[in-house]
Amino acid sequence: MEPRKHTTMENFTPTQYTLQCVSTGREFEDTGWLLEDRQCNTPSMVRAIYAKKQLEVRPEELGIYRFLDWLPVRRILKGSASPVTYKSERLARHLGLANLYITFSGWNPARGARMTTCSFKETEAYSVCARMAEGEERILVVASAGNTARAFAKVCSENNIPLLLSVPADNLDALWFEAPLNDCVKLIASEKGSDYFDAIHLSNLALRSKRFFAEGGAKNVARRDGMGTTMLSAATTIGRIPEWYFQAVGSGTGAIAAWEANLRLIADGRFGTNKCRLVVSQNAPFVPMFDAWRVDSRIMLDYEDNRARRDAEIIDAKVLSNRRPPYGIVGGLYDALKDTDGDVVVATNAQSRRAAALFLETEGVDIHPAAAVATASLVKAVADGRVPKDAVVMLNITGGGERLRKTTLAATGKELWHLQPSHIFPVDAVAEDILDKIEALFPTAAPAEEPIPETPETSAEETTEQ
Repeated sequence: MEPRKHTTMENFTPTQYTLQCVSTGREFEDTGWLLEDRQCNTPSMVRAIYAKKQLEVRPEELGIYRFLDWLPVRRILKGSASPVTYKSERLARHLGLANLYITFSGWNPARGARMTTCSFKETEAYSVCARMAEGEERILVVASAGNTARAFAKVCSENNIPLLLSVPADNLDALWFEAPLNDCVKLIASEKGSDYFDAIHLSNLALRSKRFFAEGGAKNVARRDGMGTTMLSAATTIGRIPEWYFQAVGSGTGAIAAWEANLRLIADGRFGTNKCRLVVSQNAPFVPMFDAWRVDSRIMLDYEDNRARRDAEIIDAKVLSNRRPPYGIVGGLYDALKDTDGDVVVATNAQSRRAAALFLETEGVDIHPAAAVATASLVKAVADGRVPKDAVVMLNITGGGERLRKTTLAATGKELWHLQPSHIFPVDAVAEDILDKIEALFPTAAPAEEPIPETPETSAEETTEQ
């Protein structure tokens, strides 16, 4: 028998899939950058239905594309890395858990984790950008609280994809890089004192021009299925679907992605039939989804703008400050939690800092504040007796190793480079005041046309962090 040929850039065939509306079940072809079913009258997610029902895991050197059977991609981009899952020893012993598995996305070479942005946002960026058609002339727009922007900037810079980022000015420290970026990546910011929602508003104004198009956030199947590789990493490493899943959330899209991957794994037939119980956590006092969940409301409760901005300023995990998450939409977080008998919990800054210190002590690497929130929620769940000692538990560490990475770079004499905004706009900016300035940042892009009104297909309203 001839040795099996592994997928490479040269012999890659685009993944075969269709789209399905979660609300109606209608299945249809993906004719382009579709973010919703235009025949559906109810706000609903669409899912990718893949031709291959059993997952073939490719070699590690393909990075995230080792899971390409369940990624809606047209090409393979250079530079990706995959989440790494391993069985914990010291943290598990500390918590008294017999089967604690850590899925780590970040920088930790000792465990084989090599995401240079130190965040699982790379899983999204490499999937989304690989869904794009080669030769796309419009400019991709991504709003972010920090980590997503860093990941998309890296991927687009390395693969020469025009990108406009929108980030709150208070979060610009997150945009560090190991070298200057390709000039195809541009940054605008909402003024100091603003939050992630303000950055989304700014990006939506840019989308009034036909020169730009929305990445789509949670509605983009490539975004969710890229994030879902964390669950695929865990299940294929453990050999079964986990029983419990812990992750911090700002939008809940990562948990939605894990749920969807779980359903595909059940259909695969080799990893069990259970639905993993999702336990998602928010960083107090910014807890809008917790507030809605505890009163069993599919509809998000009122969250006054100034209070939301104040609460976002207080929390350590700034990436979790999403005021408009895909919570109540059909196929969103509310449905994921209901279907898996899940829960929303909270962790304070103090609890999360203690959890981060515990993780560093037991697992030997620093973690991001959002991952510390998830770890704190696991610590509390175990202390409260909610999690059986022999349960198969997945802790999704969505970012880590940043301190380790920066220390390693400094030791080699490398200085970090920070992306600076070309323009900083007020929170009450209007399209007429910004479009000319933003379009001028991309003089060689597709010619401008008349501004278009904002629609669900162009809006970045439900862009996602975590």
